[in-house]
Amino acid sequence: GIGIPEDKLSRIFEQFYRIEQKESISGTGLGLTVVKEIIEAHNGTISVTSEIGKGSKFVIMLSKQAGTNENNPGN
Repeated sequence: GIGIPEDKLSRIFEQFYRIEQKESISGTGLGLTVVKEIIEAHNGTISVTSEIGKGSKFVIMLSKQAGTNENNPGN
């Protein structure tokens, strides 16, 4: 993307929040809200940094849960 203004970053995960842009971009403002809810439901976090003209970087951190999986039984 084109980047998110710094003064808007704190609101992008709010339900129905959309940043006004010159181009006609459709959307409901729900996508990032849903993503954040799913990540938090898995005890994770999401953060974002952005620079106008260069784009945005989203970082998702999830905890490794104890248990087994098919690739590594018993661990």
